[in-house]
Amino acid sequence: MMHPKLSLQLFSMRGLGPLDLQLRAAASAGFQFVEPLEDHLQDSAELVSGLRRYGLKAPTAHIGLDSLRAKSQELIDACNECGVETVFSPHPWRTFNGHGEIAWRKLGVELADLAERLGDQRIAFGYHNQSAGFAAMSGARCGIDVLFEAARGSRLRWQADIGWIHNAGASPSEWLRRYQRLLDSAHVKDRAPEGANADQDGWADVGAGVLIWPSLWREAIRCGAKTLVVEHDNPKDPSEFARRSFEYLNRFLAP
Repeated sequence: MMHPKLSLQLFSMRGLGPLDLQLRAAASAGFQFVEPLEDHLQDSAELVSGLRRYGLKAPTAHIGLDSLRAKSQELIDACNECGVETVFSPHPWRTFNGHGEIAWRKLGVELADLAERLGDQRIAFGYHNQSAGFAAMSGARCGIDVLFEAARGSRLRWQADIGWIHNAGASPSEWLRRYQRLLDSAHVKDRAPEGANADQDGWADVGAGVLIWPSLWREAIRCGAKTLVVEHDNPKDPSEFARRSFEYLNRFLAP
């Protein structure tokens, strides 16, 4: 089994305020890798300086589809400056038009085109799921199936958000296996027991929730995930979330 990169999604650290404090907390928790957002790339000099200051690297980043449509070259240049090798776009739920096959197919075609254009500039590109697309539509097909079918033959990759797949009522393991040919990365996030952590939108520190991480971790790596990105959408204490989650997952990294 290959040795993956264990990274931290900086969205989880936004409650700490300035980027410097976010990066300091990530490094203090034990992380060597972080996943910045497009806002961080707007000031690439600050991000590069912070990464160097704390001995961190950013192999992946999240950039919204709307931003890539409007200013892809500017963002590609920022990625190159910061050492970002792979960009993932979260599902564009704010602007996604419709829930039928036509909408999912249109999205797949657009993502495939972006993957080709970014790939020509040596930036890998992938789709990051949320909870949409895992329920069967008419004809027993899921939106995710339609999207990836429309992108077949392109360079499009997939960053599987395991927590959102679980929230959708689907089996993360089954989906990881189904699209392992596309899997490049996974978001590692945990769900609190039913009714718990309402002040954190029902999420939990990794290892403190209901997902069975020893087997999911192995499955994600076996299916091709090279970067496993720790995330919590609304942690009460971002620094403690990062520390506890790293402490829990670090045992899986031991040789």
